[in-house]
Amino acid sequence: MRNTDIIMSEGINCLLSRLGSVEAEIFISNLLKEPFDYTEWQREHFVGISLEAFNRKAAQYDKEHPFS
Repeated sequence: MRNTDIIMSEGINCLLSRLGSVEAEIFISNLLKEPFDYTEWQREHFVGISLEAFNRKAAQYDKEHPFS
């Protein structure tokens, strides 16, 4: 497993390359001010869901939010 510094650096680089510096800063700022528990969110949306149902939801999301 890689250490936290490497993961953080790669994460920032991903944000910068995809969003640019201004939007990356906006994203980080929003993460810091909005209370968000990823584990709780993940459990609310995905615990007990079958692989087939997950795949259908992912395919639908992909259609509604095309990668540009």
